Amino acid sequence: MFTTFIVQPIFNLLALIYALLPGHNFGLAIIIFTVVVRIAIYPLLRKQLHQAKLMRQMQPAIKEIKKKAAGDRQKESMLLMELYKERGINPIGSIGVLIPQMFIFIGLYLGLRKVVDNPQAMIDFTYPALQQLPWLKELAANIHKFDNTLFGLIDLTRVASSAKGTYWPAMLLVLGSAVAQFYQSRQLVPKNTRGLREILKATANGEEVDAAERSASTMKSTSYLLPIMIFIFTIGMPAALSLYWLTGALVAIWQQGHLLKQDELEMEAIADKRDVSKIPEAEIVSSPKPKKSAKPASKKAKRRKKK
Repeated sequence: MFTTFIVQPIFNLLALIYALLPGHNFGLAIIIFTVVVRIAIYPLLRKQLHQAKLMRQMQPAIKEIKKKAAGDRQKESMLLMELYKERGINPIGSIGVLIPQMFIFIGLYLGLRKVVDNPQAMIDFTYPALQQLPWLKELAANIHKFDNTLFGLIDLTRVASSAKGTYWPAMLLVLGSAVAQFYQSRQLVPKNTRGLREILKATANGEEVDAAERSASTMKSTSYLLPIMIFIFTIGMPAALSLYWLTGALVAIWQQGHLLKQDELEMEAIADKRDVSKIPEAEIVSSPKPKKSAKPASKKAKRRKKK
């Protein structure tokens, strides 16, 4: 079922792009495929960042709930759920972005694995309707025409490190994907965030640490861990996956930068009391202006009325 509903559709989308692309370069097809995927999950990313912003804004309210609960975990949990429901927040909303990416990555890996083991899978694993495309018909007649490189520079079926040694073109893709992942993670960490060690030391000294600061500190630590994990996972995989991860991280950096910039402009607009009716999800509460009290009539005005 996983192959039928996940692996094959993902692979066929890649095969379709590859077959229709002028020049039929497999590496360029992977880049275009990655951009299409990132555009498809853009609404989920936007929702995730918006909810993260709302969570930061809710910290004062969460502190008040903890004071009211006075250590009663059940009451605190119930009040928090009511607050989340009132503000329209899903505490595990970030999973909505991670799960699709995980399925796409696994599906793409399994599909590419078939091509690496046997290039004939480029024909056999595609849907019958796609097999009728002119280029795939040509490949079926002569599979040696299949170009599995990135512009002839990097063999995307090879791994960066193996018993045969280091394949440096693929290693550059692995290193690039790890660096891009680090920058992508750090982009979401608020500035002047203390490290996890400093947070733990402050807590041990009796200092009350804000939940938002703890979360940001954890995110800061994760920004170092994720690139290491990406490096370890991709160094032994076909270079095509490193190309996919690198492209995806670069597109994500641009998307996150765009969304964060929109968020800054929205907050500046609210602070400046400008018209933000065209800004999505902006909330402005305008207070009515106090009416000016009528001035008492002057003595001259009273004399005129008598006349």
